[in-house]
Amino acid sequence: MTSRNYWLDLFTGTTWKEFIDAGGKASGFRESRWKAVQQMKPGDYLLCYLTRVGRFIGVLEVASAAFRDKTQIWRGEVFPCRVKVNTIVTLTPETAVPLDQLKDKLTVLSGYGKSWTWTGHFRGSPTKWKPADGEAVINAIQNAQKSPIVRPVEAATLLGWPKRLKSKTGLVTVPEKEEPQREVAQPEPVVHAEIQWSLAKLGSDMGMDVWVARNDRGREWAGHHFTELARLREDLPVQFDEATNRTIELIDLLWLKGNAIVAAFEIESTTLIYSGLLRLSDLVAMQPNLKISLYLVAPEQRRDEVIAQANRKTFSQLSPPMNKMCRFISAEALRDRIAQIEKLTRYISPEFLVELSESCEITEP
Repeated sequence: MTSRNYWLDLFTGTTWKEFIDAGGKASGFRESRWKAVQQMKPGDYLLCYLTRVGRFIGVLEVASAAFRDKTQIWRGEVFPCRVKVNTIVTLTPETAVPLDQLKDKLTVLSGYGKSWTWTGHFRGSPTKWKPADGEAVINAIQNAQKSPIVRPVEAATLLGWPKRLKSKTGLVTVPEKEEPQREVAQPEPVVHAEIQWSLAKLGSDMGMDVWVARNDRGREWAGHHFTELARLREDLPVQFDEATNRTIELIDLLWLKGNAIVAAFEIESTTLIYSGLLRLSDLVAMQPNLKISLYLVAPEQRRDEVIAQANRKTFSQLSPPMNKMCRFISAEALRDRIAQIEKLTRYISPEFLVELSESCEITEP
């Protein structure tokens, strides 16, 4: 008898509810995951995990070979690469199994609470997991069904993508309300100054000049003062007009080679993402011929907010649209990667950020 495979299946609170409301008969994935979906076979188990909430909520059994179908199940995306499923066990968001309850039972959580390497196992689905990890998750979910523990979940955490609408400029998002200004909880709080310092030092160590936002350069992180950076620029390139310079000088961080801006970073650990995107869009609008890599760095759990905001109508008017120019970098992934390349930075080129980052573009089905 062929052994069963175990696959991670990611949901938001919204897409999980839509799956259940549609009868829970098919699970879907993005077109880019078609190759992985084709490897699934009847009898395999899907481990259903709620992103942002950070909890396992159910187990599904694959009941068919992979197929493509655009029948609407989910409001936000089609997820056309599908398999039919049977429900083994499901919980509610409030009774679902928190990830930290499994930190000593899953090999994928090695280093949990000490580093962010484990987050790489939760960034896409379907992803095949080791049988031992799969069985540990299933046992935890079954136990939670027998002896449920209610843990409240913030309504905002359960929200998925804002509704995406077609326009003359493409697919855009229209958030139902402004994102809240609230502290984002993390196992290890991601501080704006930490990310800013790490990127500034990285750029300097790579042999580039760095510009730290005019109103931030008096700050420090862990005893490091920004003014100590070896390649900190005191002045901006002279070729820009005053309006452009006033915009540039408030961008969180720039990497430069001579007078050319190589990359621009906005860091949003707790503040409004919209304001950072506005600064980047102002730069592009005022200097449309510049070829600059734009990055928005934020905690992993703000990923959905970043991509939703980058697809707003305001930013779709740029040419090219902001969602094609700006990429998302997980603060946790950035921290891990910097630790890995710390002794090799002088040999690294800025292009490594493309592999580390994620496009903000939402592909229209």
